[in-house]
Amino acid sequence: MANFSKSNVPRFSVDVYQNEYLPEGGREVNAIVTVTSTGGGTTGGVPLAGASSTPSALPGHSPNAAVVIMVDCSGSMDYPPTKMRNARDATAAAVDTLRDGVAFAIVGGTHVAKEVFPGDGRLAIADSRTRAQAKDALRRLSAGGGTAIGTWLRLADRLLATADVPIRHGILLTDGRNEHEAPEDLKAALDSCAGRFTCDARGVGTDWEVKEVTAIASALLGTADIVADPAGLAADFTSMMENAMGKEIADVALRMWTPVGVEIAFVKQVAPTVEELTGRRTEAGPRAGDYPTGSWGDESRDYHLCVRVPEAGIGQEMLAARVSLILPAPGGGAPEVLSQGLVRAVWTDDMAASTSINPQVAHYTGQAELAQVIQQGLDARKSGDLGGATAKLGRAVQLAASSGNADTAKLLSKVVDVVDAATGTVRLKAKVADADEMTLETRSTKTVRVKK
Repeated sequence: MANFSKSNVPRFSVDVYQNEYLPEGGREVNAIVTVTSTGGGTTGGVPLAGASSTPSALPGHSPNAAVVIMVDCSGSMDYPPTKMRNARDATAAAVDTLRDGVAFAIVGGTHVAKEVFPGDGRLAIADSRTRAQAKDALRRLSAGGGTAIGTWLRLADRLLATADVPIRHGILLTDGRNEHEAPEDLKAALDSCAGRFTCDARGVGTDWEVKEVTAIASALLGTADIVADPAGLAADFTSMMENAMGKEIADVALRMWTPVGVEIAFVKQVAPTVEELTGRRTEAGPRAGDYPTGSWGDESRDYHLCVRVPEAGIGQEMLAARVSLILPAPGGGAPEVLSQGLVRAVWTDDMAASTSINPQVAHYTGQAELAQVIQQGLDARKSGDLGGATAKLGRAVQLAASSGNADTAKLLSKVVDVVDAATGTVRLKAKVADADEMTLETRSTKTVRVKK
């Protein structure tokens, strides 16, 4: 493990967990890489003293974050009327959570995107006066129109681009399906926004499309969740904003360097959620590629790397990969290496050593399978394949029980009757509440960490 730090960024550490031993002819090397970020010379969510309505009022300091809140204002938000009121209250609570000096804006989303506050293509700077003005503007929000989420994201991107800050973040709330633009229009918007800002997405009620909301969060390296009861929006928005205010460093990349002859099979985040990163690689020089990880505060995440090495004889060993945390340099200079770790391969004729599966690798392989079989089981259930649904969800129950994922096990129990968790024997429930099924689908990628 290596560890590097500067006073103006959190300290990052990398720990590699693997079984480095391979049998003769063995080629596949798996490793779990734990990345931990702690401390730093930034505010870390603590209000900035002496903040005023302009960044220049903070001598020697410019705000390090900008946030745009996108609120669904389509016609369905009026059914029931409490939904729109809860959305206004939740956004007001999020505004109250903004750190002094942070740039922010509110966007109202229908089949078009509208600037609710402050307007004129600008961002406001959070202080007591602008918070009050924003909450006053929220009281005038009303529901009416359709849903075209891509337009909301593009407006948020334009607004966030006006801020010269490292942390750019969006919060998006929707209660319906994206029916007023083509799926390719939303995908194009996500492609254009990816890497420019992160975004947490929430679906309120049960009339929205899980795969749309989770795709937004996945593309923009944020979180996705359901708020089945609109009354829970304020607490959820406050939590999201507190998390955003705790971010201290953006655009950190996981750089994989591999020697000649080594192929990368996959790279995925496995905790706190499963997130496929393999296809997001950008080349970074000879035999090196960067995988985006988004913004970091005080937190720890786990990544599963799998590489294929050339065959080698007994007793030989090699560096299979070097994993580094990279922070791009302003102006395109040489990036800063925040921390790094090594993945090794050693060929042995000791069968006990070469056939042992590292506990971290085994755990997260199961967690990734758990997320996959839940999705497959729910898709089978929706398509009427009850036998397939029973088999997949039964396997999910078995995996959740064996890995200690109690939260997922509890969600599964609302969709199936568990006969025997150890063997994965279940019966599909005849009637399942929409909120229970959508909650299981939305949270299916949440994992529990291995006990080390």
